[in-house]
Amino acid sequence: MTYTVQEVANLSGTTVKTLYHYQKVGLLFPHMIGENGYRYYTDKELIRLQQILFYRELDFSLEQIKMALENEPNQLKCLKKQKSLLSTRKERLSAILNTLDEAISHAQKGVPMNTEKMFTGLNKAEWGDALKDQNEHLQKEYGFSLDTAAISADTMNENAQEAIQFMSFMAKSLKENVSVNDRTVITAIHKHIEFLNINAKGFAKQSHFFLTDNFHRSMLEQQQVGLSYYLYIAADKYAESNNN
Repeated sequence: MTYTVQEVANLSGTTVKTLYHYQKVGLLFPHMIGENGYRYYTDKELIRLQQILFYRELDFSLEQIKMALENEPNQLKCLKKQKSLLSTRKERLSAILNTLDEAISHAQKGVPMNTEKMFTGLNKAEWGDALKDQNEHLQKEYGFSLDTAAISADTMNENAQEAIQFMSFMAKSLKENVSVNDRTVITAIHKHIEFLNINAKGFAKQSHFFLTDNFHRSMLEQQQVGLSYYLYIAADKYAESNNN
């Protein structure tokens, strides 16, 4: 499948001018240029664009991104810098991941986990702190604020567990080149939107927002490069097949 430069700009949340600039500096070339002069891109170029935008979110210069993507020795240097930038965010997730491991262990043994220990370390105040960056971004970009005073730690922990499991599955599917039309992906999306209590179109809109919003796209791309695009395409295909 091919995409025009305008379609790529709309999908990625960039501009046509930015895509032309990336071509000019040798970062991203179109798959082909038609006789009419139009630039056309394929999934391969979209994946590379996701990598570029990921590095941009981490304040890498275009020259640093070019080195990271094309030069092995310099890529290691860039990745070390990236690791440092991500360390703070990793700490915020460590409490969830550690306790999720314990939950999995209990589930494997068939022993219920004490609800008082589920996602230990994420009480109401800590959830407010974990959502601080996201809340500031939403306020700045959209004039919308999350009501952290009304946070239910139990609900947030339950939602976090579901989100981690779903996104981990989607990231693994992307890494293993599983088609978005595969039955396992369709089933996972179906279960996820039932948990969220939204319809297929609502989930597709949410996924499109994750793709086009810099903050949320960066969060997904930190988990697996190309995940934001993969999630959006999967959600869009699911909505098309369900017509709701």
